[in-house]
Amino acid sequence: MKFKHSTRKTTLSIIWNLAELTFTSTARKVRQSHGNAIMALVMNMMQALLFIVAFYFMFTVMGSRRVMIRGDFMIYLITGIFLYLTHIKALGAVLGSEGAASAMMLHAPMNTVVAIASSAFASLYIQTLSLCVILFGVHTILNPVVIHDWAGVMFMYLLSWASGCAVGLVLLALKPWIPDVIGIIQTVYARANMIASGKMFVANALPTMMISWFDWNPLFHLIDQARGFAFNNYFPHYTNWVYPIYFTVGFVILGLMGDFYTRKHVSASWTAGR
Repeated sequence: MKFKHSTRKTTLSIIWNLAELTFTSTARKVRQSHGNAIMALVMNMMQALLFIVAFYFMFTVMGSRRVMIRGDFMIYLITGIFLYLTHIKALGAVLGSEGAASAMMLHAPMNTVVAIASSAFASLYIQTLSLCVILFGVHTILNPVVIHDWAGVMFMYLLSWASGCAVGLVLLALKPWIPDVIGIIQTVYARANMIASGKMFVANALPTMMISWFDWNPLFHLIDQARGFAFNNYFPHYTNWVYPIYFTVGFVILGLMGDFYTRKHVSASWTAGR
């Protein structure tokens, strides 16, 4: 006669186990592209620094600095570039997470929710560390970093990450059905946001007729609002931070619905030969 000991799992224990699994999977994601997290951080910092240096010299050569916000020009660049990179990298991380047909899903505790969450948090972790290191370098080497409203800027930063995750979630749900098209959409979206995100200009300086070209984009609102929080002499008139919240919630719902439908029809043959 065999005796089996069973324990009743409480809601708190389930949440704790899910959080522990997400943490472990996040650490694995951080180390996935490199042997250790330090190299991943260095490579991410180098990419951000290249963006900052390139835009700094571009604005300097073109003589466009005088039309920007009065204040620290480096903070102007960082608020635009880092929110853009955080948004795009969050999208790519979620889109690149393991799907329902992945071999990782064969392990009992693993599921697509953990895979998506760990990819998103790994992206946020690397971006936040890179931001902190670069801000520290600017503060100690160039000039003191002065932010008018730190809480507001960080809120916009987190919203840019969350909205990127939301867009990535929708594309992830569609990826098994049209993988080649989704790859093209991701590339076009990232390239279009080089301009449409508004990181190279301020919304208040745009003619009224041009606002409609950009206000569909949540990142355009977030970057402009972040600069409104960062500088005490800039007040955004054409953007708000409520629209990105609605956008994020709506896309998360669509993405979860699409992911549920895709998992119901998933086939191992989708990942064969890839």
